Amino acid sequence: MTRERSSDKRSDRLIAVTLDENSIGRSNRDVEHERAIAIYDLLEDNIFAPEGDQEGPFALHLSITGSRLMFDIRRADGTAIIAHLLSLTPLRRIVKDYYTVCDSYYEAIRTATPDRIEALDIGRRALHDEGSQILTERLKRKVRLDFDTARRLFTLICVLHWKG
Repeated sequence: MTRERSSDKRSDRLIAVTLDENSIGRSNRDVEHERAIAIYDLLEDNIFAPEGDQEGPFALHLSITGSRLMFDIRRADGTAIIAHLLSLTPLRRIVKDYYTVCDSYYEAIRTATPDRIEALDIGRRALHDEGSQILTERLKRKVRLDFDTARRLFTLICVLHWKG
């Protein structure tokens, strides 16, 4: 999905985000919905720039190769800038726990009391924040981003990591 807001002329931002279709496992409607929202929100408002390079805006392609996450960062015209490979090991537990809670949350929306739904939502948000903090730390000195951008990227990483 690619979107550009003509009103946003900052150079330290993403204007395109794609996910490697070969990396994406089978997913359900809820996961696809989260993916679409994360990409939309990410492109609407983000701070993203490779360290030492402010000549954006940028395009990002995310994929999983083996046990590594690849951040393929390019200029808006497609010119390659850099590709960062990050080990998925530090994120595995949090992604697994996040999906367990998300599955419970989506099921609860259909059948549970409001108190149960709220408790699961609080847990889901806490895990999401923890994953975003880990991602921010792993990208430190590689990519400059704000916490909201890290949250949306964590959602996309979960979509890539999810194997249905």
